[in-house]
Amino acid sequence: MMGAFAEFERNIIRKRQAEGIAKAKAKGVYAKRGASINIEKIRELQKEGLTITAIARALDISRMSVYRINKQN
Repeated sequence: MMGAFAEFERNIIRKRQAEGIAKAKAKGVYAKRGASINIEKIRELQKEGLTITAIARALDISRMSVYRINKQN
């Protein structure tokens, strides 16, 4: 019986959450997080001849992030 109540309560919470997200989207508040890595800066540093490790250290990001951006373009 307790499981049935818990499931019912969870469904109510889910509905409220969906309603809140819909309202936020309508206001234009609910959006993806902005990019934190400046791709142009990475390109600039690569043209200067810096290594992946040096670029990562200069921008305080991981080497994997630099590799991922290189792979995208």
